[in-house]
Amino acid sequence: MNKRNLTMLVDFYELTMANGFFENGRGQEIAYFDMFFRKVPDNAGYAVMAGVAQLIEYLENLEFTDEDIEYLRSKNMFCGEFLEYLRNFKFECDVWAIPEGTPIFPNEPLITVKGPAIQAQFIETMVLLTINHQSLIATKAHRIAEAAQGRPVMEFGSRRAQGYDGAVYGARAAYIGGCSGTACTISDRDFGVKALGTMAHSWVQLFPSELEAFRAYAKVYPDSCTLLIDTYSVLRSGIPNAITVFKELEKQGHKGAGVRIDSGDIAYLSKKARKMLDDAGLDYIKIVASNSLDEFIIRDLIMQGAEIDSFGVGERLVTSKSEPVFGGVYKLAAVEEKGKIIPKIKISENVIKITNPSYKEVWRLFDNDTGKAVADVITLAGEVIDDKKPYTIFDPQQTYKRMTLINFTAKKLQVQIFKKGECIYKSPDIEEIKAYCQQQLETIWDEVKRFENPHDYYVDLSHQLWELKSRLLAESFNH
Repeated sequence: MNKRNLTMLVDFYELTMANGFFENGRGQEIAYFDMFFRKVPDNAGYAVMAGVAQLIEYLENLEFTDEDIEYLRSKNMFCGEFLEYLRNFKFECDVWAIPEGTPIFPNEPLITVKGPAIQAQFIETMVLLTINHQSLIATKAHRIAEAAQGRPVMEFGSRRAQGYDGAVYGARAAYIGGCSGTACTISDRDFGVKALGTMAHSWVQLFPSELEAFRAYAKVYPDSCTLLIDTYSVLRSGIPNAITVFKELEKQGHKGAGVRIDSGDIAYLSKKARKMLDDAGLDYIKIVASNSLDEFIIRDLIMQGAEIDSFGVGERLVTSKSEPVFGGVYKLAAVEEKGKIIPKIKISENVIKITNPSYKEVWRLFDNDTGKAVADVITLAGEVIDDKKPYTIFDPQQTYKRMTLINFTAKKLQVQIFKKGECIYKSPDIEEIKAYCQQQLETIWDEVKRFENPHDYYVDLSHQLWELKSRLLAESFNH
């Protein structure tokens, strides 16, 4: 895949602040930033982490070209010394990330960046853009795959995606989340997401008759023939003509693959089509459904007894149409002064916008009897959750105890991906990420994954972090 220089894909204030840090002599001060989100889209109980590989690619290729420097010079806003700093720019930050495919929850640091303030602030937009987009689509894809109850789901949304990258990276994220493949060919070439497809209605319309169109397609693809049967009438012509062609293939020693229904009452039509195929001895022919599907429609189709073997899902997946924003934010958590970490907190009259201060780590606690995740705990960096001792979970919005865990395993979620600007992490391939995602989501209780009124999964603060936050909140009233 050709590398693109996306260094200048920033909000302009990141450049003005960088120049300001530079001119005030504060650009090299060490700062800690957290990327996290506050609410799961669709009022769901969980989300899926994605986009880390593309974030690594971006950070490895940070470089200001001569054209970038001259553009900035033309703005007459940036000092010459700052522009020379950018000309010789070298990324120097430490970065930690929760691996792709991991179930994630509100308010926990997904990405942590430590480094010179001028750099750690500069990468804000791309951290958010990369993780927000792919996590949104991976989350939606998993909900849709869950609704399909083991039936394959194909991502068909390229033509309705928000731009080229929305299609390409959306297909990648959808595969991580649980889709079986994509219609987006370039995502197969670049990421190994299996490209799938059948035919358009135009194929059928271009031939003198539907039967001739089906025969022509079967001649080219005799062992993978899936026919689109709703161009004219599913039951009056589509299925009868498909049966004719599939029986002709049998006589030639081949087996067709399936039929696709893209309109009408899919539950009713699929049941009728299934009976007609079975009566013709074609019980091996699969039925594919498409047409503006989402997790709720798929769930209802299955509840209604629809005879569907797989689904093609387009716009409502690749755009996450029901809630197309993953509201991740990027906030300063601490600075260093003479090697000492000084916690920072953002105060707001909107309680949900009050940040968790300081340099932190995220732990997931698993019940040893069930293997299920019980809660996540955000601790101050360096704190250790000793899973050989009882551990009390607190509700971070209250002060009373939630539960005491005894037989559990504690695991840190973040891994370091950059050390002093050098990548030290090898991204897994797409199949490994997809398998890891499925395995990790199996550790989440079904009650958390249900579509309506999911159970709240607790993301708690350690006692030390809670006390620090409380102290900073109290001190803020004196500012």
